[in-house]
Amino acid sequence: MNISGLSAIVTGGASGLGAGTARHLAEKGAKVALFDVNADKGEALASQLGGVFCNTDISDPENVSSSLEKAEAEIGVSRIVVNCAGIVTGQKTVSRKRDTGEIASHDPALFAKVININLIGTFYVSSMAAARMATLDPTNSDGNRGVIITTSSVAAEDGQLGQAAYAASKAGIQGMMLPMARDLAREGIRTASILPGLFATPMFDSLTDEIRAALAANVPFPSRLGTVEEYARLAATIIENDMINGTSIRLDGALRLPPK
Repeated sequence: MNISGLSAIVTGGASGLGAGTARHLAEKGAKVALFDVNADKGEALASQLGGVFCNTDISDPENVSSSLEKAEAEIGVSRIVVNCAGIVTGQKTVSRKRDTGEIASHDPALFAKVININLIGTFYVSSMAAARMATLDPTNSDGNRGVIITTSSVAAEDGQLGQAAYAASKAGIQGMMLPMARDLAREGIRTASILPGLFATPMFDSLTDEIRAALAANVPFPSRLGTVEEYARLAATIIENDMINGTSIRLDGALRLPPK
């Protein structure tokens, strides 16, 4: 699909990978709706891009539905959806307190929160947006109506210590991608999943330069953190290449995460 002139939804669009993707799609001529919970950053970026901001908790289906309605009213039904919203947490399956030796299980509420936002929220947006996308006329003789991109993580395959919840959520995203592609094939809607490695996003802002350098050294080549622009360019390639469907793509510089 030619991105220019199309409408796009980017979740987590106020910062990080989402903001970079929103900027790149806007530069290529798309009309962009940003779904995020950060109203200040989201509204500011949407204003810069000439798009629309929708205050959206993706784990709330009613909130997702109302945001889709708002986006449709302002920029039309979106043929492009890029799911970048998510949270990162760390907690071991069981933890032992150093001072007492007491053993505690993983916080159930924290595990559920990660799954609800990262996995279930991604599915809510994808499914509800696809239902609207399926009503559109095809863009070409192949019957292509649109594309949905989900963001998994290399942790889906190389989960580290303390990443049980996060890795499970990202593995779920990767696992549902092919069934979604098969479900949506008759509607002319493609799906693909990107598995980023270590990327320079706000998540790394609190780290020292020494820690960032140590993380970058683990990446075989190029030995650095990825950039949001590199993620955005891959997302655009997936959108523009109609044969990319039902697949997962690692974007990691050959990184394989160690246990910790």
